[in-house]
Amino acid sequence: MEHRTTAASAARLWPPLARFVAAEAHVGAWAQARGPWVAGGYEFLRFGIKQGWACLFGGLLCAALIGSYLFYPPDAALSRYDALTLAAIAIQAGLLLARMETWEEAKIIALYHVVGTVMEVFKTSVGSWIYPEASLLRIAGVPLFTGFMYASVGSYIARVWRLFDFQFTHHPRLRSTLPLAGAIYLNFFSHHVVWDMRFALFAATALLFGRTWVYFKVWRVHRRMPLLLGFGLVAVFIWIAENIGTYTRVWLYPAQVAGWAPVPWQKFGSWFLLMIVSYVLVTLVSRPREFRRSAREACGAETAPTCGLQFR
Repeated sequence: MEHRTTAASAARLWPPLARFVAAEAHVGAWAQARGPWVAGGYEFLRFGIKQGWACLFGGLLCAALIGSYLFYPPDAALSRYDALTLAAIAIQAGLLLARMETWEEAKIIALYHVVGTVMEVFKTSVGSWIYPEASLLRIAGVPLFTGFMYASVGSYIARVWRLFDFQFTHHPRLRSTLPLAGAIYLNFFSHHVVWDMRFALFAATALLFGRTWVYFKVWRVHRRMPLLLGFGLVAVFIWIAENIGTYTRVWLYPAQVAGWAPVPWQKFGSWFLLMIVSYVLVTLVSRPREFRRSAREACGAETAPTCGLQFR
């Protein structure tokens, strides 16, 4: 594992955040002075804001899907799918120009765009799902904006990694996780013609990541959770986003053509496995760091000043 240091503030990576740092420090000091309950509530609020910031790319895409379903004129000269493709490109360009997203994140998005589009072309060709509307900007039966939907998962992982200063214990090495990700991706294609390996892949994932804990910093100290639980929670939200996509008729499963119904829970397993592919791709750029308890955390967040150390 790589053991390099990271900046204490996300403002180093996202300059628009810098103007809020001083104000946030005053709010944090106010909350801490009013006892553990207020401080805990503030930390929970801070967690939600950070998660919202990490979901920026995916959230804007979901908003575009809903908006196009509710308001896009059906007789427009430009098809809805093509409008969504141009919107996704504009969102990506806007985030980069505003420096709200880094070029490193854009590379991950581009890589996952290719990975997702290739899988979409295959899956639509075998009838796993369809895109019922016409468009010009497509490859085979797949509108080009779909790659951005896959890429938003990679974007989220890359952003949340930095915002929460991810560190790990017992993280498997890349030489183990890369073959797992490759096998998962291959199974999305091969299970149509040979044995479906997903249960073996679930077992391999549990074996590799079962002892892994992720340490994440919401405010003053690092909290921790099993990494597998984190994968599962993200997969739940992807499943919710997939229901939004099918409800707005951007794509449809065969059982939804006659009328919408929630995406079956069985798809949760597919998204969980796809999460592993996303995660491993991100680790190619952001190498996992071994958790090292800071001086503040070693002394205890509340009593740290009594240890004779200064913290900023």
